[in-house]
Amino acid sequence: MAQVLEFKLPDLGEGLTEAEIVRWLVNVGDVVAIDQPVVEVETAKAMVEVPCPYGGVVTARFGDEGTELPVGAPLLTVAVGGADGVAGAAPDALAGVGAGTGGSAASAAESAESSEYSGNVLVGYGTAGPAARRRRVRRDAPAVAAVVTPVAVPAAPPVAVPVAVPAVAQGPVPVISPLVRKLARDEGLDLREIQGSGPDGLILRADVEAALAVRSRPAAPAPAAAAVAPAAGERIPLRGVRGAVADKLSRSRTEIPDATCWVDADATELMATRAAMNAAGGPKISVLALLARICVHALARFPELNSTVDTAAREIVRLPSVHLGFAAQTERGLVVPVVKEAGGRTAESLTAEFARLTESARQGTLTPADLTGGTFTLNNYGVFGVDGSTPIINHPEAAMLGVGRIIPKPWVHQGELAVRQVVQLSLTFDHRVCDGGTAGGFLRYVADCVENPAVLLRTL
Repeated sequence: MAQVLEFKLPDLGEGLTEAEIVRWLVNVGDVVAIDQPVVEVETAKAMVEVPCPYGGVVTARFGDEGTELPVGAPLLTVAVGGADGVAGAAPDALAGVGAGTGGSAASAAESAESSEYSGNVLVGYGTAGPAARRRRVRRDAPAVAAVVTPVAVPAAPPVAVPVAVPAVAQGPVPVISPLVRKLARDEGLDLREIQGSGPDGLILRADVEAALAVRSRPAAPAPAAAAVAPAAGERIPLRGVRGAVADKLSRSRTEIPDATCWVDADATELMATRAAMNAAGGPKISVLALLARICVHALARFPELNSTVDTAAREIVRLPSVHLGFAAQTERGLVVPVVKEAGGRTAESLTAEFARLTESARQGTLTPADLTGGTFTLNNYGVFGVDGSTPIINHPEAAMLGVGRIIPKPWVHQGELAVRQVVQLSLTFDHRVCDGGTAGGFLRYVADCVENPAVLLRTL
């Protein structure tokens, strides 16, 4: 006998509490295989395809594309118990699923779980295994579409799928997401006054935001007051990547007592060294890769800056490896991909990894693993045509090195005025992990390596 099981948005790891539905990969009535991706969601970290641990027929979806759902909210329901059996089941047999009591219901649920449930834990990146091609259920089997009462997996108490009803003066409000309820409550909005646009009148976050926009829209001013009536400003929700960046930067400025020091450096010799390396043949070496090599060696000399602060324990934690983040601007906002184990990479390897991660950032295919675990960040804002900046530390790291544009400038070289390739370097650091002497020593070592790359030979 078929069972209708509810699949909820799983914990996607890294402390993520919500995700936005970007694209549904299945429709109501589709047959799905165990561990087949059913929806593509966008978290504050990356785009993720979420696989369903059940195999069967999709009987309901919860949330339109663009809807934000919290972890644990229903995503869809699946009628399980064998695709062939579900497709050919009689209406009365399916309608009675979950109506039994005692051992019969538990036995049926146990059978469904053992045969149509992968058992994989959906945390982080989904489950393993190839995704099977979905197929449509024959339209001559209306019984499946009529199934709306879910029976939970035996490991948890039975969970009823919320069935939305039109809003009335009294009774339940058709809304699932606690985020939607909180938004309405904070804005003093009565959800009973909103007509939901979701399935069966379900109230979505977009419905609440639209109602708020209508409420805040100023009334049409009288002709005499038209010239002085204030214009309504555009409201852009801080969510997804931009929301995550806003939260992280705010936390950085709130928790970290940061300070910044900077220095101008003559990068003429560094640029000449890069040109000589590329002229020798082989893969081209990027300037960013050379700066990364310099940072890695500088951190070996000043390990205080490759650390984090455990505020609860009031301890500085020095980290054993350098996982180097670098700022990358994308259409979705600013992201910081991380080059793992940067200390053990050559200039060629760093160049290749920077290129791979940058392309993935542009395509929006970075995984959560690509965006987490950084211990120090290198920010090349010179690509925007600016000379200097005071970077905000990428919490919970302890420092960030900023690099401005490299341009010809007048410079005193060997006692004479000359035109040299000059760059401004700036270091923002957590004053809890070190004092100005350590930060200044780190920055001066980086500048010395930029001005005279042979300095690196002492530590190679």
